[in-house]
Parts: sequence; C-alpha cells; structure tokens
Amino acid sequence: MLKLYNTLSRKKEIFNPIKRGEVGLYTCGPTVYNYAHIGNLRTYIFEDILKRVLLYNGYKVKHIMNITDVGHLTGDRDMGEDKLEKGAKREGKTAWEIADFYTKAFKKDLKLLNIIEPDIWSRAASDKNIKKQIELIEILEKKGYTYKTSDGIYFDTSKVSDYNKLSHLKLEELKEGARVEKNPEKKNPTDFALWKFSPKNEKRQMEWKSPWGIGFPGWHIECSAISMRHLKNQLDIHCGGIDHINVHHTNEIAQSEAATDKKFFNYWMHGAFLNIKGGKKMAKSEDNFLTIENAFLKKGINPLVFRFATLQTHYRKPMEYSEDSIKSAKNALNSLYDQIIKLGKKKGMVNENYQKIFLSAINDDLNMPKALAVLNKVIKSNLSEKDKLATLLDFDKVFGLNFVDLKKEKIPQNILELGEKRQKARQEKNWELSDELRREIEKEGFLVKDLKNNDFEISKKI
Repeated sequence: MLKLYNTLSRKKEIFNPIKRGEVGLYTCGPTVYNYAHIGNLRTYIFEDILKRVLLYNGYKVKHIMNITDVGHLTGDRDMGEDKLEKGAKREGKTAWEIADFYTKAFKKDLKLLNIIEPDIWSRAASDKNIKKQIELIEILEKKGYTYKTSDGIYFDTSKVSDYNKLSHLKLEELKEGARVEKNPEKKNPTDFALWKFSPKNEKRQMEWKSPWGIGFPGWHIECSAISMRHLKNQLDIHCGGIDHINVHHTNEIAQSEAATDKKFFNYWMHGAFLNIKGGKKMAKSEDNFLTIENAFLKKGINPLVFRFATLQTHYRKPMEYSEDSIKSAKNALNSLYDQIIKLGKKKGMVNENYQKIFLSAINDDLNMPKALAVLNKVIKSNLSEKDKLATLLDFDKVFGLNFVDLKKEKIPQNILELGEKRQKARQEKNWELSDELRREIEKEGFLVKDLKNNDFEISKKI
C-alpha cells in the first residue's frame, strides 16, 4: 500500500485516488521573474519522485503545473510590486519577454535534473485562465465572500470557519503573521486579494478588463482556477514547498471550497527547505540563492549530483547544503556509476525479493534514503551481474539517475600515461610528484582511484 503524509491531517494516510487507477496531480509552478534556485528545485525533485512512485505503482498520472506569469507580488500577502513587472524594469524588457525567458530557463533546469515534465503547463496569464479566474471570483461575489477596497476585490476570511485547517495554527497566529501588511481597508489581517486594480494614472503591461475594473488576478486565485479547469473532479494531490502552507495553500482552500462547497484536494504534500550556513533557508529575498548554472554547470559538476544528494534526505526534513556535501554526493555517485558500468550491458531478471523491499521503502511516504539502502544491498548481493543490472534499472524508474545511459568512457592515452607515471611515483614513495600528477589528471576532467596490488583505475568526472 502506498502511504503519503497529508499536511491536512498531519499523518500518513493510505493513498486512495478518486478514480481507480488514476491520479490527478497539481504542483505549484515557478514565478517566472528570475531563475529558479536550487532550494526551489529541491521541491520539484521531491514532486518528481512522487510522480515516479505513482507511476511505479501502476497509476496513470495526469500532472498539471502552473506558470505564475502575473499577480505574484513581492510580498506574498498582496504587498509591493508585481514580480514580473519588477523583473521587466530590472532587465529593460517587457513583462511578457521576462516570463518567456525564465519559463524556458526553468524547463532547461528540469531537463538537467531529469525531472519529468508535467502533462499540461498552464500559464496564469493565458486568456482561458484569466477568464476562468474572473468566473471564479464572480461566484464568490454572488455567494457573499468578497468586498471591494480602493485597490481591489478581497476575500473575507472571517466567513470561513475552518480557515486554519491546513496550517494547524491558531487563527490569532495566522492573523499576527499577516499584520506586517498594513492595509486599513482590509476587514481582517488574513483577507487576501482576488483581483487587484491597476494603479491610477499608470498602465501596467499585464492587465485585463473585468466586471470590477481594469486590473489583474491575485496570486492565490490562479492555482484554484487552473487546477479546477484541468483536473475537474480529479483533485487528488496538491504539492508545493512548506512556505506555501500558511498563506498560498490556505487561501487556495478557503476560496475554492467557498466557491464549490466541495473539498479542494484530498492530499496536500509539502517539501522542506534547503538550508545553507547555520540553518538559514535559501531564498531570493535573502540574496543567498544558487542556481544550477553557478552551483554546478560552471564547476563542471553534473546536476544529477544534486538530484542524488536530495535523495539522501527525506523530503519532509530540512536539507543542509554545502560544498562539502555536494563533493561527497559527487564521489558517491561516481562510485555508483562505476559499479553499474562494470555490470555490463546484458540484462537479466528483476529480482522480486529486492523489488518488494524497494517498493515497501518508496511506498512509505517516499522514503528515498531507505530506497538507496536497498540499492546498495543489491550491489553487494550475490545476484548475477545480469540480474543486478535489471534490478537497478528497475529502481532507477524512481531514482531518475539515468543508469540506462551509462557507458564506459574511453580514457585518452595521454591520461593513461599520466596514471602510469603517478603509479611509478607512488611505488618510489615520491608523494610530491604523485600528488602533482593526480592534480594534473583531475584538471583534465578525470579521477584516479588506487586499487589493490599496486594497480589504479581512471574514470571521467561527472
């Protein structure tokens, strides 16, 4: 049985989809005003593992991801500038160009991390989604959940008796957290904008006509509208980072259930933060974020090293990031790849016993550290090389580390000669020359490993 931790109930639950054998999955996508940082990408890796586990269990998955290209202000509670408009000013481009550029950059990151793309990408600013958002706000207005201020149409959270059911925080704590935004026109600190009016005497790049005036949708309404539009009555699992729990996802639930009088998604899953230096979360607002480009590609490190590193920490636990942890993950993945390459290319049978143990691990709320332990047991087992390979390739349907594409690299003759010279230096106990030759080999993009019986092995860096 597949068990998933549901933020809504605060416990692991047996997963039961609305439609037998099918899953409706919605994952909150990027706000495309800048590059995604690796903290963001840790969440997308967790969601990819979830999707792969569902597929491994035989489910047919319909996966929707939104692209936030309008409406997300610099403060999550309707404060500040629209992030896309701000990005446009920063780079001297139009907001539409900014959205297009960073959407492409995000999709490139997903490819580098071997993350399966969603079945449907859905832009918040598309004509169909703007129409759907307006229709949803009109329903809320007719049912008496909205009120108008000078800057927009707001949702009255006091009319929702269980507003705090996802956060599990006392209502006073949510209100206190919302008081940082000083808007005297709001009836309650937790109220949020459904539709924002364009500033007077200023034309925005992204604005639309609506029954309430020219403006743009609020951040929260887009995910409700998009998920209901594409998944309809198949609202099984909704995912995101834990920073979405108290505001974004809480508001999604409030407005959606107020509009439909039905439960909005049965399972809510959230990935923990990626922390750096002293437990501080990685965030663009803190100006401490790293991208795939500057953390890995510029250093000649395969981004799959980061994917492998994330698998070593459960998705609900904070992950500590450091150059040492990445170096350790790189060495471990190099070693794993070498061991798989040595198994050859001929596949045997997937070992059913190990497969059952693996399935038990991944079905225990995506326990990837436990699943990696099973992988190591297979490598050390007495299975034939053919059966080992078949079993590991089967596991990689979930890991996504591209075992199937591995091949033995042909080592250039000059590198092999450097290795021979280094080995001779070691035999003569000329450690200074030995270290110098190792550095020269590594500078050329290769690793040297000392073996028993005065032998050595050279492999290409990943």
